[in-house]
Amino acid sequence: METKNGVDTPGRAPIAQPHLRTDNWRKAPLWTFIGLTAFVVYATIRVFTQSAYFVEGANFHYLSPFASPCLSDSCGAAAEFGTWGTFPQLIPLAILTLPFILLFRLTCYYYRKAYYRAFWMSPAACAVPEPRAKYSGETRFPLIMQNAHRYFFFIVVGVSAINTFDAVKSFHGTEGFGLGLGNIIIVVNVILLWSYTLGCHSCRHITAGRINHFSKHPVRYWLYQKASKLNGKHMQLAWITLGTLVLTDAYIALISLHPNFDLRFIG
Repeated sequence: METKNGVDTPGRAPIAQPHLRTDNWRKAPLWTFIGLTAFVVYATIRVFTQSAYFVEGANFHYLSPFASPCLSDSCGAAAEFGTWGTFPQLIPLAILTLPFILLFRLTCYYYRKAYYRAFWMSPAACAVPEPRAKYSGETRFPLIMQNAHRYFFFIVVGVSAINTFDAVKSFHGTEGFGLGLGNIIIVVNVILLWSYTLGCHSCRHITAGRINHFSKHPVRYWLYQKASKLNGKHMQLAWITLGTLVLTDAYIALISLHPNFDLRFIG
């Protein structure tokens, strides 16, 4: 017996069309698919190549966020937090943090919506039935793991602290302080990463969860308001930070190959 779904599901109004959308609803999931795929391809190549991720000069110290913290013996001056031996070629230099960053993004509420629609068509858009007859939501493995998002948040806060350390360190080279275009790119990237992280739904819950009277907790209420403002831009920050991560890494790769290309303002 054929199982019907979508607008043909028993109990729905007898509509001949598969949906009543008249706009180009396929465009958004298509662009999402292209954007996420492009980032994943770039990041995968950069993470596993272990090349052009660090450069140090007289007045600068640039480390790619894709390689921080750098834990291999091959990291040299980039190994600010110690090393774990010499890593084989296909082991990421930042093996300590990258899995948690990936899990934090994968379980993010916005990214769930994005890749559910773009890759699984579950559903592809609002008011467009998904192609499956059964729906179990996030109640079964592996999607039940999405509920661990709040725990990954705590770990990524620590990762953002490491990124902040890298940003401060980037102003100091072998001979002292300096300021260049690379420093500006790194600092802007870190600020945006913090904005994305602190705008997370889990952060909003932490700041104001279990509070019945905001007036009795003015500090937490203030933090909740700030997190809520960032949360309103969570989708935009999710995409912008993918772009700034690529820009920061690509710029550092360029400077590692051609140090004189860095535009210097001081030093």
